Amino acid sequence: MERRNFIKTGTIASLSLGSLLNSSCKEVPSKSTTAEGDHPQQDNFELNEISIAALQRKMKDKTHTSRSITELYLKRIDAMDKQGPMINAVIELNKDALEIADMLDKERAAGKVRGPMHGIPVLIKDNIDTGDHMHTTAGSIALQDNVAAKDAFIINLLRASGAVILGKTNLSEWANFRSTSSTSAWSSRGGQTKNPYILDRNPSGSSAGSGAAVAANFCTVAIGTETDGSVVSPSSVNGLVGIKPTVGLLSRTGIIPISKTQDTAGPMARTVEDAAILLGILAGIDPADPSTLLSKGKAEKDYTQFLTPDGLKGKRLGLEKSALKGNAAMESLLQDALKTLRSKGAIIVEIELNKVLESTGKAEFEVLLYEFKDGLNQYLQKANSKIKTLADLISYNKQNETKAMPFFKQETLELAQQKDGLDTPAYLEALKKSNSFTQQTIDTLMKKEKLDAFIGPTNGFAVCIDLVNGDYDNGFSFSTPAARAGYPHITVPMGSWHELPMGLSFFGTAYSEPELIKMAYAYEQASKKRTPPQFMPALVG
Repeated sequence: MERRNFIKTGTIASLSLGSLLNSSCKEVPSKSTTAEGDHPQQDNFELNEISIAALQRKMKDKTHTSRSITELYLKRIDAMDKQGPMINAVIELNKDALEIADMLDKERAAGKVRGPMHGIPVLIKDNIDTGDHMHTTAGSIALQDNVAAKDAFIINLLRASGAVILGKTNLSEWANFRSTSSTSAWSSRGGQTKNPYILDRNPSGSSAGSGAAVAANFCTVAIGTETDGSVVSPSSVNGLVGIKPTVGLLSRTGIIPISKTQDTAGPMARTVEDAAILLGILAGIDPADPSTLLSKGKAEKDYTQFLTPDGLKGKRLGLEKSALKGNAAMESLLQDALKTLRSKGAIIVEIELNKVLESTGKAEFEVLLYEFKDGLNQYLQKANSKIKTLADLISYNKQNETKAMPFFKQETLELAQQKDGLDTPAYLEALKKSNSFTQQTIDTLMKKEKLDAFIGPTNGFAVCIDLVNGDYDNGFSFSTPAARAGYPHITVPMGSWHELPMGLSFFGTAYSEPELIKMAYAYEQASKKRTPPQFMPALVG
């Protein structure tokens, strides 16, 4: 989840965004006067910015095989993730990846192609179970012994599609639900992941590794998870398309949980088309996850059918008004996006959603505390780890404090441990104030203004990595309404400032993924704002 949603204090609010963007980061005077090691990395990787469809064409015409593609990505990760710029996005590689690729190449040679993902390498977040040799740890050294007995439900679907599971990505430890003073993209198992655009910037959390890996071309697509912001925020600051689906469209079985009412996995990609392909693969009804039963008759197996360039024509879009009062660079990018949206036939209506919902933040946090304790205890009871309860985890961290908690502690875990069960009146009241109220607010406003979706900047620009002071506010966030409601949310690159990307959000009511994909695709095709990273060491003046 995006921890900054909960730490907007008076002290932070009093600072200008310009001063925030420059705090704690390395300063480089200019490109012309940088030291030799401070120049942008030369990047001539053969598969840079390549799409799923283009990879399929290469395998079809035998320019490449799944094995050769997998080998290229493995070499890329070795050169760029642990050496070179040291992005540190991948926490573990799959020792079976080449064997899987060989098997899929044999199938192709025999005339069997399972679908658009056949032979495509994918990275997945390290809070999703894989029934192989890899560990599932949520970035915590407390779970470094946890090798899952079987795949998560969505990983079963991914394997069946013919994808090659390349490895697992680093994340904000416990999906950023360990401390109120944490630094996003850091975990005790994986260390600190960097933003590939400017290396002293934070790639945001909690799906930091997935976002940085796709941006840096370590894979074509990756899977993240979100409770509040953890797919769309790292997608935004890494120049990606991210889809946070309706809760229940994708199964959560086999995913280390925070919240049963807000958690979902989601695709992270460089294009709307690739994200739509992966979304269709991952959607499915899972009897072990009752929330998926509600998606019956509402899920699509092929979301690419909604990739229409005229998807904005006649659409009424509710623009979050507060985004027009923030940082000048953000407003400039937004005004440019509005011009594009209008040129494609969209009608813009100014609304105030963040202001209406700002008083419900405490209730959301209460819901998450209760649900985290309940869900994590259920997961740990079945896990192949010596840690069997939240209490065990807290105790382990205390006993191994120098390794587990060198920068920030675990007060969020301790708060969750104090909570009772999900039948507690306090929990049920918080759920009403947070989730139910947010759903009603969104649905009522959409009906009143005849809206097809809400739009606004996904969040502010990437902040500096600061392990001493932790995360700070980046001026804007628009992930919370859709997150609390359990509604779908798509972010698309909107442009960049000083090489720092920012995304444009589209979100709507439950199971409106088809309409959101239409609008997001039409905007993407009209704007073309995705740019590859230059691996700059610092912001240059």
